Amino acid sequence: MENKSHALITGCFTVLLLIATIWGAIWFNRDRAERIPYLLSTSQAISGLNPQAPVRFRGLMVGRVKTIAFDPEKRGQILVEIHVSPETPITHSTFATLGYQGVTGIAFVQLDDDGKQPQPLTSSASNMARLPLRPGLLAQLEQNAKQILGQSEELTRRANALLALSNQQKIFDTLDKFGKAADKFSTLPDQLQPTLARLPALAEKAQNSLQAVDTLAHDASKLANTLNQTAQNLQAKDGTLAKINQGVTQFTGLANEVEQETLPRIQALSEDARGTMRVFNKSLNTFNERPQSLIFGAAPIAPGPGETGFVAPSAGNPASPQP
Repeated sequence: MENKSHALITGCFTVLLLIATIWGAIWFNRDRAERIPYLLSTSQAISGLNPQAPVRFRGLMVGRVKTIAFDPEKRGQILVEIHVSPETPITHSTFATLGYQGVTGIAFVQLDDDGKQPQPLTSSASNMARLPLRPGLLAQLEQNAKQILGQSEELTRRANALLALSNQQKIFDTLDKFGKAADKFSTLPDQLQPTLARLPALAEKAQNSLQAVDTLAHDASKLANTLNQTAQNLQAKDGTLAKINQGVTQFTGLANEVEQETLPRIQALSEDARGTMRVFNKSLNTFNERPQSLIFGAAPIAPGPGETGFVAPSAGNPASPQP
């Protein structure tokens, strides 16, 4: 009887010790860090997401999922409560997506920020702020699956139309033409061989031509330098152009002197000569009319009116001079 009572006490002590060990493990392993609650609201499927799932901010572990429930105020809306550390930079532009760990299908919450509204977003247990849960890569693929399938069907239909019996003969003919063209191209190296053999001579001639052009350019440069030197000599202070300008200036002065002094003298001399010729002509006329005047002298001039010996003419007898 005494052995049974010892066995009962030992069993009770073992059970109590096991309970105390489990409670201590739970007590020491519980998360006693301060967390800030946020709500994620979405109407999409959140397959694979469970409570206590990790919450990461750009890959860094910052918290866990607390609860998942339906929104009582909006039908079909799902609310996911997450608790994150206070150091997490949650702003008004922070958003969440679902990520998946490998091929297991276990989801976690991935937080990110596009930086459009960098103001910090405050939240508390009494007034939890809401963050949008945007579709992840798998959700986007699921949403676009119908369009992708439609495009795949269209691609398949076009491939079948391209590979139809009516087009196969055209494809074979095109391939045959390509083969013939390839055969013709294969003969081009033999046809180009003579031309390639002439290339060294052509290159040498081109080199000689370039040397000739270089020599011509050098001679042209010398000629240009000579012309520049000639132009400088012509334009020098005591150069040819200066001497020509000096000669033109002297000739202009001489012409002005001739015009202003010599020509008036020549004109006056000409007028005197004309007067002398008139007197000489008058003398000749008088000698021709009265040759005796050379011996007896010139006849006296008849007196005019008012002079002594003047006789007024009558009606039938004109006035005659007194001898």
